[in-house]
Amino acid sequence: MDEILDPYLEYSALEKKLASRTIRAYSNDLRSFNTWLNERGVVLPEAAAADVAEYMAFLSSTGYSPVSIIRKLSSIRGFFRFIQASGQRSDNPVELLHSPRQPVRLPHAVSVETVAALIDVWNADSPISTRNRALLELAYGAGLRESELTGLTVSRVFLEEALVRPVGKGLKERLVPLGGAAVRWLSLYIDTARPLLAGGRSTPVLFLTYRGNPLSRMTVWNIVKRSAEMAGIKEHIHPHILRHSFATHLLRGGADLRVVQELLGHADIKTTEIYTSVDTTYLRGVIDRYHPRSVGT
Repeated sequence: MDEILDPYLEYSALEKKLASRTIRAYSNDLRSFNTWLNERGVVLPEAAAADVAEYMAFLSSTGYSPVSIIRKLSSIRGFFRFIQASGQRSDNPVELLHSPRQPVRLPHAVSVETVAALIDVWNADSPISTRNRALLELAYGAGLRESELTGLTVSRVFLEEALVRPVGKGLKERLVPLGGAAVRWLSLYIDTARPLLAGGRSTPVLFLTYRGNPLSRMTVWNIVKRSAEMAGIKEHIHPHILRHSFATHLLRGGADLRVVQELLGHADIKTTEIYTSVDTTYLRGVIDRYHPRSVGT
């Protein structure tokens, strides 16, 4: 199986520059499909469209969600595109298959007041508190993903210019301006707290644990969860909500959709347009609450 999958996975990593966890997901999806095919006397490179369609039906019948099935079908489609392009097969059995309809999930944003309460629980009374405040200010102030926060290096933070250059999906870089609060707390963290956490060791990563190691994504989740608990916030809060709120609050304030797309690092504007649906819901609530012909109707 490895000799079949390895060239495709290497191509996805080196040429398409996909993240390692995406490569692992592709590998798991394709190995599962291959096992299912082998039980029916078929090998992966020779699967027909009917085999793929039957496998999708099997996944649905065993309780997989449309989102999971769409992802698995995407993995299979990509593999067959690769072997077709490399001349190992003349057709792509997945090309004409339609993905299940995916439910539209609107991103959940919280109010400006909730974000402020979440961030304000941390101050400069310890290196960890300073780090947490700087991290949350950056997450909300620049709309960074968890992976961008944990992978950010000191060399990618330009405090004098008030800019940060994160590395996003597909190893794509972008420049994001920083607001005054993010600059102040990042400056304080880098100058005072980070050297104490680093303990004299040289490390390029910006956010460090108390042992001087890079923060993990799970640690970022725990920081946000702990912040919500300390602030008495009852809503379910996770790091990506700060990114959602960053985008929603910008649009609500009148920012151009294309600008928000660039700030978020979205390759497709359709991804950013989801946030306009959220803001429309907010606007509908304003009309229903305040318009004289809507109140009480």
